[in-house]
Parts: sequence; structure tokens; C-alpha cells
Amino acid sequence: MTEIPEHLRKRASEARKKAEGSASEATPPASTDAGTSSGGGGSASKIPEHLLQRSKSAKQRDADGGGSTATAVAPAAAAVATATATAAAPLPTMTGPAGHTQRLLTVVKSGSIQDIKAQPLDKVHTWPHLIVVEFGATLAVTAFLTFFSIFVNAPLLRLADVNATPNPSKAPWYFLGLQELLTMFHPMVAGVTIPGIGLFALMLAPYIDRNPSNKPEDRKFAVSVFTIFMMFWAVLVIIGSFFRGPGFNFVFPWVEGIFFDL
Repeated sequence: MTEIPEHLRKRASEARKKAEGSASEATPPASTDAGTSSGGGGSASKIPEHLLQRSKSAKQRDADGGGSTATAVAPAAAAVATATATAAAPLPTMTGPAGHTQRLLTVVKSGSIQDIKAQPLDKVHTWPHLIVVEFGATLAVTAFLTFFSIFVNAPLLRLADVNATPNPSKAPWYFLGLQELLTMFHPMVAGVTIPGIGLFALMLAPYIDRNPSNKPEDRKFAVSVFTIFMMFWAVLVIIGSFFRGPGFNFVFPWVEGIFFDL
């Protein structure tokens, strides 16, 4: 035998009492009720006829059978109790722990349930973003040099004389650093070893310093190497240009004068 929970029994009994009370108020006596219902006429009742019949049958079975009818009454009682509880229970509200009403997507992180396709990128293609800019700069410099050479004459010296060698005989300014090294070291060391070491160090710099940042304050190694390389050659060019006199000897320009021509 199936046991009915106590709270369902209480709820069913309360529902039956309410139904009986409303039926006694809204309908005529039982003798006339049957005739009225069979005939189809009479005063209108708020309670449907099948519910009244079910209530009368249930009371009759309770009076006749006692405990053996509990199982038979259980489905009807459970149905009435469920309907009453459904009608009386308030609608559920979607509230959070603190009583806030929120959507699920505002609580769960978007990256865990959906794919974000728009990723910020700090790289662009070489073509056309870089090549176009470089090509434009090349055209601008070429046009400037062309017009400048038309209107300004180059500072050339007189024609060379094989019988009169100028003293001092200096190379162009961009080779004066190498000429200055020739006065200090063997030609093999000055012309091959030292420039080769410098160029090889510059080629290795990108592989030694792999910092991807573009900010100068973050690229201390690269900035230091480039600064040392530029200052080394700048000092040699300045010495060869302004501190070398006749015979390529060391002189002070504020004493002997400047022996330098472009």
C-alpha cells in the first residue's frame, strides 16, 4: 500500500472542505440538485458538475470502506492537492544570491563560452604598409638631390697634378676614420680585422637582444651597441678632419689652423 505524505493529506482535506462549503452555498439541496443536473436546467453553479460528483463519491467511499479506500482516494486527493498548490504557489523569480536579477552571460566570462574573433594585433604586412612608405621616401630624396645638384655646384678641388701632391693628402670625410686607423695599426688590422669585428657584432645584435619592444628605454642593449659603434667612428672622423696637418701629423686646429676641405 502506498503511503500518502501527511502534508498532502492535510492539503487535500482542506481543499475538500472548501469545495463542500462553496457547493452548499451556491447550489440547492441534494434532492433538487440531481434533478436539476439531469434535466440540464436550474440555476447556474460556479463549481463544475464532475467535481461535485467526484467529491460525493469520495465521501461515500470514506464512509463505507474506511482505511481500505485510502489508496483509491489518493489519486483524486493528490490531484486536488497538486492543483491547489500550483494555484497558490507564487511564480519563481530568477534572483541571484543578493536578490539581484542578472542574466547568465553577465556572470560567466565571455571567453569561456564564446570565441572572440577580433584579436588586437601589433603587426602588419610588409606590403603595402612598409614598402609603399619606403618607396615614397626614396622618390622624395632622389628628387631633392636632383634639384639640389642642379642649382648648387659641388665643392670640388682643382684638377689633380701628378707633379704636386697635396700635403696633407686626406681621403673623403666618410673614409677619414679608416685612414685614421691606418696611422695606428697595421693595414691588415686597420682595414680588415677591426671593421669586420664591428660589422659582425652588429649582425649578431638582433640574435643576442630578442626584446620585442619598440620603446628606446626598453632596448638598452641595442641602443648601447649602436651608440658605441657610432661614437667610435665619429671620434676617428673628427680627429682625421681637424687634428691632422701636413704629413698627416697631429696638430691643434686652434694653433696650426684647419687642414680640411670638403
